[in-house]
Amino acid sequence: MSQAKTLTPAEIDQVLAYIEPRSYAMRNRVMFLTGLWSGMRVGEIASLSVGDVRNTDGSVRGEIRLTAAQTKGRHPRTVFLPQKLRDELQTYLDLRGMVPATNPLFITAGRKRFSANVMAQHFHYLFKRAGIAGASSHSLRRSFLTSLAAKGISVRVLADLAGHRNIQVTMRYLDASDDMKRNAVELI
Repeated sequence: MSQAKTLTPAEIDQVLAYIEPRSYAMRNRVMFLTGLWSGMRVGEIASLSVGDVRNTDGSVRGEIRLTAAQTKGRHPRTVFLPQKLRDELQTYLDLRGMVPATNPLFITAGRKRFSANVMAQHFHYLFKRAGIAGASSHSLRRSFLTSLAAKGISVRVLADLAGHRNIQVTMRYLDASDDMKRNAVELI
């Protein structure tokens, strides 16, 4: 099975432009950016409840503590949220109002919690309709890790952010673009 595509900045903009005029635009935008800017797996995103990201005062937390039940490897971990993602989540939560902390963070059109499989299918069709060939929900995670690697973040930190116990697993996620190679040789 081939690796999921790593998204370019132009492809990210293309997906966001596709989402904007459509139904459930805010939800779809924030789901997309959550994967892209946090590196969480689709199953982890689908498992989130409002209380996982919202403080009691209504503000968005700076980190999400995933329980063992929410992670693929059944090992709890902390996901750190960049300010730009916290801002997006805040806007989304403000639109939803003060719903109970136990409610799902992202809900389907039928007002139910996404399953990991349904959310993966949602992203598959989102990419397909936006004209991004070869992309899947896993593209968000690969793009997150590759983007940080391009900025010089060590593979050890990347492994921790991804929840990998072995850096060899993390290495399989990283792509080296021509721009990264050009920048690298300029360091000589």
